[in-house]
Amino acid sequence: MILLWIAFAVLLLPALWLLVAPLRRARLVYDAQTAFETNDQSAEQNVSIYRRRLASLEAALERGDIDQATFEEDRLELDRSLLEDTESLKRGPLHSPTSGRFVVPLVAVAVVIVSVVWYQQHGAEGDLALYNAYQESDSLPTLVERLEGEAARQPGNPNVWASLYPIYRDSGQGDNALNALENLIGLEGRVPSLLAQKAQLKFFMADRNVTAEVQALVDETLERDPREPTILGMLGVQAFDSGDYELAIDNWRRAIAGMSDSSSSEALREGIRIAQQRMGVAPEEPEPVAQGPGINLRVSLDEALQGRLGDDTRVFIVARDMEGELPPLAVARVTLGDLPTTLVLDDRHAMSGEASLSQVSEVRLLVRVTVSGDATPETGDMYGDLDGVAVGSVDGEPAEVVIDRVIE
Repeated sequence: MILLWIAFAVLLLPALWLLVAPLRRARLVYDAQTAFETNDQSAEQNVSIYRRRLASLEAALERGDIDQATFEEDRLELDRSLLEDTESLKRGPLHSPTSGRFVVPLVAVAVVIVSVVWYQQHGAEGDLALYNAYQESDSLPTLVERLEGEAARQPGNPNVWASLYPIYRDSGQGDNALNALENLIGLEGRVPSLLAQKAQLKFFMADRNVTAEVQALVDETLERDPREPTILGMLGVQAFDSGDYELAIDNWRRAIAGMSDSSSSEALREGIRIAQQRMGVAPEEPEPVAQGPGINLRVSLDEALQGRLGDDTRVFIVARDMEGELPPLAVARVTLGDLPTTLVLDDRHAMSGEASLSQVSEVRLLVRVTVSGDATPETGDMYGDLDGVAVGSVDGEPAEVVIDRVIE
């Protein structure tokens, strides 16, 4: 924390310098303005112009070019113009270059005080203390002790309770975990995910029984978010314990659909396989887990090229970086008889650890039907490509690649 305040002091120095800098130039500015006003002849010039114009009017009157009424009107306009010009030249007395210099230190002190108070109210000093607690703790008991100390010092920081809750929960301290979670809910509000965790915690503290309090939390959570995965996973456990394996599988599948944690999803998939075994149903084969960001694509053959080659002809699907500087980022193989087909390319399809899809944000897709079965293009091979395909989530509509050309 000392380094933090030193950094703040260093940042405030330029601001204070900007406040003090005008005082150093005050005497120069005062002298320059005084000299300008002393030598300013704008008023004399305006009077001289006025006299020339008045003489011109009088001469015109004597010659009979204008009558007396016109003369009076034009002279009135000249008088008004002179008054306006001289009025704008009036200047107030210059203040002394030393006036106001005592206000600057007061403003500087006010800037420092306001900055410190603002940071204490809105800054992340508490979170920095949490970070230091994690960095400086060499064991779990030490970390818990540090976090409990921070909870006593900053009970209004939700990150403190969010840090303590999983530690208490995983170490079997149910009451402490519940207290941390209730403090977190009090600060963050009755968010569905927090209510779901409270329901789950009370469910396991009650020996996997849905008590009236747990049921109330379940009802409130599902009313706010019918797809909340923690609640659905807990209901799956309840159904499994009661022997309703079909309901358990249904709840677990719905929970997996809303989960982002791959380890929790895999645990539920294992529960589904066990439930299927107890039902006497062949367990589902585990789905391959995607590795990193990927591309969802659909490959098809143009109608004009159908029938040219046999169904067992190899089809190479290659993803390359847009600049063409790296080795192929991903390679997959299917046969012509598989088309049209939809598949996902990700880091599982990398040819080496030096080049993979997770290294880039977009790629060029190349799909080639090879007559010889080799990776080298030859005359008679059919191909299609697609540029600028984004690498990221594999959800949504697949990118469409159509094989519609022949290498001549």
